[in-house]
Amino acid sequence: MNYPSQRVALPYFMAALLLFLGQILFGLIAGYQYIDGTFLFPELPFSVTRMIHTNLLIVWLLMAFMGAAYFIVPEEAQTDLYSPRLALITFWVFFMAGALTILGYLLVPYAHLAAITGNAYLPTMGRGYLEQPLPTKIGIVLVALSLLFNITMTLIRGRKTSLNIILVGSLWGLALLFLPAFYFPVDTVKASYSWWWVVHGWVEGDWELILSSLLGFILIKTTGVDREIIEKWMYIIIAMTLVSGIIGIGHHYYYIGAPEYWIWLGSIFSALEPIPFIMLIVFAMKILLKRRREHPNRAAMLWALGTPLMAFLGAGLWGFMITLAPMQYVAHGTNFTAAHGHLAFFGAYAMVSLAIISYAMPLLRGRPANSQRAQRWEMTGFWIMVISMLGIALALTGAGLVTVYLQRMGDHPMAFMDVQDRSQVFFMIREAAGLGFLAGLITYLISFFIPGEYHYDQETRRALS
Repeated sequence: MNYPSQRVALPYFMAALLLFLGQILFGLIAGYQYIDGTFLFPELPFSVTRMIHTNLLIVWLLMAFMGAAYFIVPEEAQTDLYSPRLALITFWVFFMAGALTILGYLLVPYAHLAAITGNAYLPTMGRGYLEQPLPTKIGIVLVALSLLFNITMTLIRGRKTSLNIILVGSLWGLALLFLPAFYFPVDTVKASYSWWWVVHGWVEGDWELILSSLLGFILIKTTGVDREIIEKWMYIIIAMTLVSGIIGIGHHYYYIGAPEYWIWLGSIFSALEPIPFIMLIVFAMKILLKRRREHPNRAAMLWALGTPLMAFLGAGLWGFMITLAPMQYVAHGTNFTAAHGHLAFFGAYAMVSLAIISYAMPLLRGRPANSQRAQRWEMTGFWIMVISMLGIALALTGAGLVTVYLQRMGDHPMAFMDVQDRSQVFFMIREAAGLGFLAGLITYLISFFIPGEYHYDQETRRALS
């Protein structure tokens, strides 16, 4: 870390990890409610636990992305952040708004929350991932504008690298793609269009550019490979992401009343969406082979190298399994989608967020890397979380198969609740894997509290000098 203003990233990273822990706890509650529908009812119904689980996911990832921007942009621009004070004010506004929103979900019936927050004047609430009240959505816009002003001004007055331009540009895209969240027409087809432009536009388009930027930065810092090589790969990956992602949004338009040509466009371009993730794997492996040094932060390297592989499995392979129109016809709304969502969000975005946190946190705390003992704990947490998430995805895939065969494809389809009963074993496996994931996350968090200094060998000191 070369610039004091980069320290404003620290509260963002700490809040992200705290919210991540909260997301997993509410996910475990929601998962157990699949097994026992009366659990914590009526005090904490499934509709609330699921809403908090998904909203915490969005908020903690945004916190991590913002912290990453405040850490990376000054480093790349070779100048201090334009306004560290504004960044800290932005943090507290965002954190308090998120906390108040979660309290609103917990303490106020959702319909009443909508009534007291102005939803009658500008309806925006009620869609998945976008359940936030109107004041929260306005707050998100203001926080995004503050972030963009701060990092754009930093970029303008500092060095312009391709990585920095891509990162700042993708954060502008993140903010602009949130604006359709304010458009919620009565027409359900139009409402689906605007909803998917936010959700798909983020996770299968713009966020992939952020993923490439964060991964490229970590690999530049940890391998010593020339940035020109890494940036060329980034341009190719980003081009494929935009080509496949923008038109590939059509796989959400199947059978909703949209024109029939979307069945073909959605299927063809969605089939191309795994390609950027395959390229990410090749990119990471080639850079690893070309590395000029062994960086002391081996835990960060593990997260960085694990990200493209898990992203390919979750977003690429599991996404491809349900993206073609004939498969989507029978799989839509089943746990196939949940399997894809869990593995994709973790593999693509949670893991790269943990990678940048793993790289930056020791530097923000005044050390080049955590001690070997702390890194062993962190890497143990990595493997527990990865294996547990694969268990969650496989269990949900099994539940999806049960629904498809017993309810969607048979001559005598079974009733929904009967199918749920037949799926109970998979929900139990999913809950056990979820507990394993929680154990892995706690192991990861413990690593930050293990004392000790990193002991460099002579070769590592020469490589970093």
